Amino acid sequence: MVFVHTVRSPGLSSHAPAHVVDPAGGCPHALNADLRARGPVADIVLPGGVPAAVVLGHDALKEFLSHPDVAKDARHCPALNDGTIPADWPLRVFADAQGMHTADGADHRRLRSLVGNAFTARQVERLRPRIEELTAGLLDDLGRAAAEDPDGIADLRTHFALPLPMSVICELLGVDPEHRGRLHDLTYTVIIATDTTPAEVMAAVRELVELLGTIAAARRAAPGDDLTSALIAAREDGGDRLSEAELIGTMRLMLVAGHETTLNLISNAVRALCTHRDQLALVLDGKATWSDVVDETLRWDGPVSWFPFRYPTRDLALGGTVIPQGTPVLAGYTAAGRDEAFHGPDADRFDVTRPGSARHLSFGQGVHYCVGAPLARLEATIALERLFTRFPDLDLAVPEAELPRQRSFIGNSVEALPVRPVCPVRLSGALSL
Repeated sequence: MVFVHTVRSPGLSSHAPAHVVDPAGGCPHALNADLRARGPVADIVLPGGVPAAVVLGHDALKEFLSHPDVAKDARHCPALNDGTIPADWPLRVFADAQGMHTADGADHRRLRSLVGNAFTARQVERLRPRIEELTAGLLDDLGRAAAEDPDGIADLRTHFALPLPMSVICELLGVDPEHRGRLHDLTYTVIIATDTTPAEVMAAVRELVELLGTIAAARRAAPGDDLTSALIAAREDGGDRLSEAELIGTMRLMLVAGHETTLNLISNAVRALCTHRDQLALVLDGKATWSDVVDETLRWDGPVSWFPFRYPTRDLALGGTVIPQGTPVLAGYTAAGRDEAFHGPDADRFDVTRPGSARHLSFGQGVHYCVGAPLARLEATIALERLFTRFPDLDLAVPEAELPRQRSFIGNSVEALPVRPVCPVRLSGALSL
């Protein structure tokens, strides 16, 4: 990544030394605990030498996410607009995209209203039969892949956790199956991976925009009962309701948020249950619900670690520090999830019976609360229930500590999740998968 020598530290009033962020990411929890012990807000230096801040404490993050003097529009960050931060800085993709995730006020309300109706609890519930159908087919694929492997191993991310949410969001958007694999590769490079070079990110952004444009053109030529067609119709009917850049930005947001986060959520929940068999037993015995598992996973090991960006529109006092106006700030979701000051002294413990697990912030807070939260919950609960009902002996095929982590400080999960769906001793006999 390009190193920027001219950007000055935002100078948080805590005077704690700035943490230099590792582009390769990795498991965030030890780092979160160390930084959180110094205070709920930390001064950091992002890859490329760009100073920023991260909000780590639950109460501080909750206040920050809904604060009226915090904006999403990059116009409020001078360093992104005056040439201080170069145009090819890879993390610019989070600031430069046009959509509801980078809009404020009336613009945000306008853009959110165009997609909000597709993700209401009632509309999402109508998707249950299709999600259940997809889940059943993917479990067949998972079992078949394991049966064909000499050691009875299959990658749960490849065969289950990825194709389920990817299929659902692409069907909602009207994306043909032929594009889905490439879309995942591109969105991972552009949004999730943080050890990429400027050239890699710029090339992926260009290809992603072109591919989304191709998809939009296909829906424009042959409209269907899908969200992309509805967005195009809204743009053409109103003229000024949705620009072409906003259309592509909204499609990109829906694709990324609609599958990358749920992919990590399902993966992290499976890892947690496989390494906490007592907690899995509680659910299988009916002493906790799959919804409890989802919420505790979102709190304990959420799918997004530190997410960019928000910008204070004035010097902002938060958690005993002052974040200077215009500082790019990341939301430390994984850190807030294990904040002992809010979740108690056992916040590091995975407990599906924990009171108040649902009070996590993994879906955000305030007007930018995740519009797709009902869909993510439904997909994850169906996926986990059907997975462990079909394969109650499912376990990790390698020690949890040896699983390869995502190369990211934004995404929080593993890159592969090899599992044995069936206990090895049972693989030798007649078995119906």
